[in-house]
Amino acid sequence: MTLPPPPGPAPSPQHPQGPPESPYRPWGQGYSPQLRPWPVDGFAVASLVCGILCFVPGVGLVLGFVALRRIRRRRERGRGMAITGAVLSCVGLALWGLVIATGGDGPDFGLRDGAAGGAGAGSLVKGECFDVPGDSLSGVMTHDVERVPCGKRHDGEVFGVLRMTGRYYPGPIQLRMTAEAKCPALLDRYALDRWAVPAGVQPYHLTPTPRGWDLGDRGIACVFGHAGVGLTGSLRSDATTLDADQLAFLKAAHVLDLALDARPARGSGRDLPGARRWAVRVAAALGREAGQLRAHRWPAAAGKPVAGLRADLERAEDAWALAAASPDAGTFAVRRSRASALIDPFRSVTARKALGLAAVPPTPGDGAVDAGGGGTDPAFEV
Repeated sequence: MTLPPPPGPAPSPQHPQGPPESPYRPWGQGYSPQLRPWPVDGFAVASLVCGILCFVPGVGLVLGFVALRRIRRRRERGRGMAITGAVLSCVGLALWGLVIATGGDGPDFGLRDGAAGGAGAGSLVKGECFDVPGDSLSGVMTHDVERVPCGKRHDGEVFGVLRMTGRYYPGPIQLRMTAEAKCPALLDRYALDRWAVPAGVQPYHLTPTPRGWDLGDRGIACVFGHAGVGLTGSLRSDATTLDADQLAFLKAAHVLDLALDARPARGSGRDLPGARRWAVRVAAALGREAGQLRAHRWPAAAGKPVAGLRADLERAEDAWALAAASPDAGTFAVRRSRASALIDPFRSVTARKALGLAAVPPTPGDGAVDAGGGGTDPAFEV
């Protein structure tokens, strides 16, 4: 008889029959087995870019505030970028406001010293000497100007500076017209002794560049120059370089120079009334010069030659007054010729030597600087 197999171990009551259960619950539908970060708000990125570039700081500030509100509502990332963009935009707005309020004359972060290539007209002052590239002042504006001592060879010497105003650059034509109208008066004040200015020296002017104007350069430099030759030593002859006797003599002579400078463009044959008015002015200037020479106390060495010059001036005054009363152009021409001979520059050579002034009169038409008195008219070039 066959016996049945022995029964197996009874199942444990704590563990029912079936496969063992996994200790982890599998991911259900709609879940991802990887964690994903919250997205970055696009407005925060745009605010940061605008703030860094500063070209539209107002937009960057608005975008920053919008981004912060969206981040709080949507729980997105980018709060730091939004705050940074807003702060940078505030800085940009402050800088733009300063530029607009000052007309471009506010902080320039070190650019002003380098404006116009170094020493522009706005930084040059009366009495300074300088060099320019190429040794030519023609066409030069305020760039690449280098100061040098006047005792050394130099291309130009500043005899005056005109200060301009206005926010906007007036343009080269307007600057040139201003220089041509106002520089001659500064020349006369700086170089009272016209005889001391070498032949060939001409007045020029340096004007601000548009970039220099934007950085605050408002100066037109009126300068001496000698094309292709240069200058050595200062041409200044005013109260800073002359003694009292020299200054008195030159101021008296300057009165006559100004009157002779006013000679009419048309001759007496075409404008007799204008020629007569000019002769009246010259006669009055001769009387004033003689009076100033009489009023000054001269040193012993200069007393006699100055007295002789004064007598010539008084005779010339009568002669010019007679020319002013001429009935016709022919008579005027004859009388004017006689009157002019009495103010021949060589008549003042002896007095000039006694006072230690230049004693060689300029030759008419030699191209030297001459604001009047028989020489060529000043030619201003840029």
